[in-house]
Amino acid sequence: MQREGEIRIPSGCAISGIFSKSGKAINGESIIQSIAVMHDRSNGLGGGFAGYGIYPQYKDYYAFHMFYDDNNAKQDCEKFLERHFDIINLSKIPTRKVASITDEPLIWRYFVTPLPTKLAESQLDEKEFVVRSVIRINTTINGAYVFSCGKNMGAFKAVGYPEDVGEFYRLEEYEGYCWTAHGRYPTNTPGWWGGAHPFAMLDYSIVHNGEISSYDANRRYIEMFGYKCTLQTDTEVITYIADYLLRKQKLTLEEMASVVAAPFWSTIDNKPTEEKEKLTYLRNAFSSLLITGPFSIILGFEGGIMALNDRLKLRSMVVGEKDDMVYVASEESAIRVIEPNLDKIWAPKGGEPVIVTLNGGAGKWQ
Repeated sequence: MQREGEIRIPSGCAISGIFSKSGKAINGESIIQSIAVMHDRSNGLGGGFAGYGIYPQYKDYYAFHMFYDDNNAKQDCEKFLERHFDIINLSKIPTRKVASITDEPLIWRYFVTPLPTKLAESQLDEKEFVVRSVIRINTTINGAYVFSCGKNMGAFKAVGYPEDVGEFYRLEEYEGYCWTAHGRYPTNTPGWWGGAHPFAMLDYSIVHNGEISSYDANRRYIEMFGYKCTLQTDTEVITYIADYLLRKQKLTLEEMASVVAAPFWSTIDNKPTEEKEKLTYLRNAFSSLLITGPFSIILGFEGGIMALNDRLKLRSMVVGEKDDMVYVASEESAIRVIEPNLDKIWAPKGGEPVIVTLNGGAGKWQ
């Protein structure tokens, strides 16, 4: 019988991210190498990646990545897409056989743009039109799931260990300026293809290590604004919170961090007057979007990433820099395996965002 101390019990899940501030192309093989080091943090029930800058030839079109249970779902979804979008290109997403990846759904990719007539009829802006269309597909077309819908980016996920998922999707054939990855260790939600990370909406994508104890409160609030949590994993709600706060409410990334990982009231009380007033407003105005429970997340978006711990730093996360490259991971080893000679490495404080953008720098941190 194995005893405590004789086996490794990781704090579930692994996340990793690679970003080039100059926008240079990074091959997908690098992110696979990084996440593979943290194999023991996963249990084979979910792995996935998000790449940014991977579709330069279709950069002006929304890339819909789809799971279908069967051909009937595919036909129903394509009828919907043809009624609402101009389909520029469609194809199966290239995969290869991997022994450990089984029971795969039909996996397709569509590059689309809203039909001008439908967009005008809707009286919505383009991004809101796309969001509502995605939610409609995921909630009304049985067996069809849009799991990525941004421009010049895409998510790739499956049930399996992340290194096997990367091989399955042939990620070495893609290049982008940013990659994020996730190895899943689900504790109270099912391991299925749609429930693997990343979760994505428009260009926002989330990989998450931890558990959201505030999920029901967060979900009930965000669903008042038209979002629907259908993918049976608590992390999904973080993506919709990001879209709501950043796109709809026009908050900055720092302000979003001050909502989801809000400082304690005692900390706010000790801030200078102007900062105290701002933080008080954010805590009161968006109190239902405070995420409680242990978490470390990487939020990907067009032109940047944000890494963030919960305010008590109950999950590990380290950040490293080398020249124009920035690395984020649950463990330092996942960074060193692809860049052993770092210029700088540190562990951000709880609730303190690390924001990296193209042609910009990494900050804030102390």
